[in-house]
Amino acid sequence: MKFPRLRPARRPLLAAAALSALAPLAPGALAVAPTGLPAPEKGLNLLVVGLDTRKGVTPEEKERFHLGGRACDCTDAMMLVHVSAANDRVEVVSLPRDSLASFPAGHRDRRTGEVHPAHPEKINNAWAEGGSAFTVRTVEAMTGLPVHRYLEIDFRRFMDTVDRVDGGVPVCTARPLKDPSTGLDLRPGTKRVAGGEALQYVRSRKADGQMDFGRIQKQQGFVVNTLRRLHDGVLDDPERLKAFAATLRGTAAAERGISTAELLTLAARLRNLPPERMEFATVPVRGFNPDIEGVGSTLAWDEKGAAAVFKRLAEDRPLPAAGAVAPSEIPVGTYRPARGSSLICP
Repeated sequence: MKFPRLRPARRPLLAAAALSALAPLAPGALAVAPTGLPAPEKGLNLLVVGLDTRKGVTPEEKERFHLGGRACDCTDAMMLVHVSAANDRVEVVSLPRDSLASFPAGHRDRRTGEVHPAHPEKINNAWAEGGSAFTVRTVEAMTGLPVHRYLEIDFRRFMDTVDRVDGGVPVCTARPLKDPSTGLDLRPGTKRVAGGEALQYVRSRKADGQMDFGRIQKQQGFVVNTLRRLHDGVLDDPERLKAFAATLRGTAAAERGISTAELLTLAARLRNLPPERMEFATVPVRGFNPDIEGVGSTLAWDEKGAAAVFKRLAEDRPLPAAGAVAPSEIPVGTYRPARGSSLICP
């Protein structure tokens, strides 16, 4: 069985979720002192991951929001966010959690202390085996891109961050969405949701028949609609903005972890960025691989299409158009970039 090899990054080490990092800052709202946030010649890459962990979630919340299942202690969402060097564009590429990766020999499993030989695995298990450092290394190897900064958000922090948006974040659907696994139950139309229900929404992958691809679309739309809502009372209030960024960042140490001050600096750089200058996509996939013992069902990237996407980011250029990448064997997984403005709820 062949599986993708991890390649070293082509350049030195330098992507819901990236909420305040992408938030345009109201002019004059906050004076931010210079920080260590880099400004690379070919743009900045921020890796944003959502963690499937229940730490800090109360028993009542677990029951109400259907969070009582066993945590995988892995990444449930993964977005590579590219901010152009001119700060006039943002591209967001989601990496499906079941993407097949090849973990190299010699890394130590942080759970058991075991030193592993090379082995195939789903990309979301990079965090389970090696935490933030191994996750960054894995994404760099699979994309050929440097990761300059990293942000991880668990269930508790996601709910608390959304709850800092007064009145909730709008989510919208043209048809009913019902998922027994997450408890999601939405009627057609637009509804504003708070932290717990927002988590149900971005976790749901059984409501629309589109598997993880549908969940990724929900996550991307949620990011855009959160940014939109931040204009109402958060961006023009320095203290609320700092509290929002601090809640999103949390206090956990992480490999190349972005700081609260750096989140605010990045927000200041993007203060004039409109939604139509943001673009969202999922890495091109070919289809499903045959099951691998001990790993299960995995997704195979379209190597040519994925290379074209990451080459554009490496060159600090917009994403390839949909027609430039071959259709996937999985129709719902076909590469279709979307402007941020098209994801805003009415």
